[in-house]
Amino acid sequence: MNRRAPSFWFRRPPGFGANLLRPLGAVYAGATARRLRRGARADIGVPVVCIGNINAGGTGKTPTVIALAQRLAGQGVAVHIVSRGYGGTITGPERVDERSHTAAQTGDEPLLMSAFAPVWVADNRVEGARAAAADGAQIILLDDGFQDPGIFHDLSLVVVDAAKGFGNGLCIPAGPLREPVSEGLARADAVLSIGPAPMQERFAAEWGRKIDVPHLQGALQPLQTGIDWQGHRVLAFAGIGHPEKFFATLRDLGVDLVRAEALDDHQPFTPALLQRLGAEARASGAQLVTTEKDAVRLPPEFRREVLALPVRLELSDWRPLDALLQPLLDASKSP
Repeated sequence: MNRRAPSFWFRRPPGFGANLLRPLGAVYAGATARRLRRGARADIGVPVVCIGNINAGGTGKTPTVIALAQRLAGQGVAVHIVSRGYGGTITGPERVDERSHTAAQTGDEPLLMSAFAPVWVADNRVEGARAAAADGAQIILLDDGFQDPGIFHDLSLVVVDAAKGFGNGLCIPAGPLREPVSEGLARADAVLSIGPAPMQERFAAEWGRKIDVPHLQGALQPLQTGIDWQGHRVLAFAGIGHPEKFFATLRDLGVDLVRAEALDDHQPFTPALLQRLGAEARASGAQLVTTEKDAVRLPPEFRREVLALPVRLELSDWRPLDALLQPLLDASKSP
């Protein structure tokens, strides 16, 4: 989502504003349910793992896809990723080339993920998955697409931000959900909540009773790059689903955060915006820092002025997910 979510989306129990919009939320939920009942899903011929969400907006799908791609590749599997490439001009199916494509063409997330596995951008996910299979994919990771009825999912993983949870439990525009929690989780094989321990405890207390599939927990951890962030003067900017989480990570690393500029998810970096950020950083003697996802959208001449802080998803226990993946691994390697 490109705009800030209304605060009443996350107020429990739902307040006046949410209840006023509840009938429209029911209409939205009904439209999602009708779309999901359309016809038979396409069987691609290789296992498909869907990494999706019930909430609109960012929940941590991209780092989850990267973590799964790395784990599967480490077991000798040819894993490909299929994405719609939000905000890009390519309609596909087209394989991302990180050396020649730009984020404006592919979308920022596919360009970032292409450093870890082959990525196919396609408006039509079925066509993208078929192109991946034809190119030798043994397992396909479907980035988003949980509410897309086109492809059969061998495994569906619902990702949720532990801090936000499922909000007030209502559907757009009354709340943050694409579909009711009970209906979404009925199609899920596992739920992955991402966040620090206190947020995980709160999420489990509020929503744990509604989860009757394996509940995995994970957190985003900064990747060690050799930079000593302690006391480093930083002007940070981020255009992701929840930029405040990125700024909190920097504070935890001990930076001297001069200012934090929260941008909308996928917000274009206009020349005026970049000129203002650069001038402010120079005037305050601060280093510009952003996320990996934002960094791939920066023009090359400005990218040299900015440090990216990479983060990786770490699960508290991989064993339940490994157990779910094992049958797919076996199928991918069978003749």
